[in-house]
Amino acid sequence: MSIPMIVRDFFGGAITASTRTDLIDAADIRQVPDTQEVLLYTNSSVSIIVEILERVEANDPVEAVRFHFDSVAHDNCAQSPIVEDVILPPNDRQNDRTPSAIVLKGEQKVTKFNRTTPDSVKILMALYRVEDKATDIVVTFNIPVASTDGGAVDPTAYQVVESEFDQFTRSFKIKDFSLFI
Repeated sequence: MSIPMIVRDFFGGAITASTRTDLIDAADIRQVPDTQEVLLYTNSSVSIIVEILERVEANDPVEAVRFHFDSVAHDNCAQSPIVEDVILPPNDRQNDRTPSAIVLKGEQKVTKFNRTTPDSVKILMALYRVEDKATDIVVTFNIPVASTDGGAVDPTAYQVVESEFDQFTRSFKIKDFSLFI
């Protein structure tokens, strides 16, 4: 059964993207920093994080997205972070100032909640570089594929989430650049 999709507002409508309708806004259940929007899947431990960050020094787009991936791995105390692929899709946005995404697919081993066995988490990351505002916007889909708490997704569900990530990144639109003052 396919979950319907909606265009969702982020940061008060300054950014929009298509997501499934049944996601939970993490701010409704816990504190979320002002620079982040966090959505949670209702039937698994999959999460989506949209984060506004200061632009990193790397001029090479592959180096920049790898920097953000490594930063997430560091913050998660991840073991064995692996970058599987980096894709530079063509800029097919017409009459839209939103930059194209730089897409990274990777995996991290993350030990959670004082457990001894790490979870395997697939990371789907899109980086949007707003150069004239010295801003990087990082979208991260965290998808547990092996988990000790039962929150992992099976291979079929992973393909669905990967498709939703692709739809999110293609529909991602910056509507109000004054957000980055």
